[in-house]
Amino acid sequence: MSEALGPGDHTRLRRAPEKALYDADTVHAILDEAIFCHVAAVVDGLAMTLPTLHSREGSTIYVHASKSNALLRAALAEGRVSLTATIYDGLRLARSGFESSIAYRSVVVVGPIREVSDPVHKRRVLEGFVDAVLAGRGSEVRAMSEREANLTLVAAIDIAEASAKVSEGPTHDEPEDAALAIWAGTVPARLVYGEPVASGDGAMADGTIPLPASVRRLVGER
Repeated sequence: MSEALGPGDHTRLRRAPEKALYDADTVHAILDEAIFCHVAAVVDGLAMTLPTLHSREGSTIYVHASKSNALLRAALAEGRVSLTATIYDGLRLARSGFESSIAYRSVVVVGPIREVSDPVHKRRVLEGFVDAVLAGRGSEVRAMSEREANLTLVAAIDIAEASAKVSEGPTHDEPEDAALAIWAGTVPARLVYGEPVASGDGAMADGTIPLPASVRRLVGER
């Protein structure tokens, strides 16, 4: 059985608690599958969120932004942050609007945040972001320059507490609604990548550079 990450003071599910999961395996799996996350902080007295890419190593989540990013700077000054990630899985259509909802898997994480300042650690994390977005792409692109690394802020968020919420399966109509002649059911959804569109500049102008392995794996042979 994996480690329990909650419920905590900030991550306990009070509405629909039957959908709550607090084990590390579930939380980590959702974080790893989610394309991006949202980081929350208070900036100049206003609660704000930042959509950003993320990667995970063990119980630590990494995010990055410009060195001057106000939200991450505010979070670092506070020393603690909240992060959320959601995967949209489709529609759950009941016979009433009230009982209808979406299918999703979501995570809320709360924990301390710190800047990654060690240059070796920072470079490893930044290079890992490339493969986190597209597996195998890191070996296909040029190495990161010192200037690029210096312009980027990398922050590490340790998971102090977390909860997952999973909404799936059939809807729950009221008994008196079940006899209504209204279609009810689920409509699954999934992310689909389209036809790759090549850049037409530089060495790509003559169209002779083939799709790299990372993109072929992503979209399949076409």
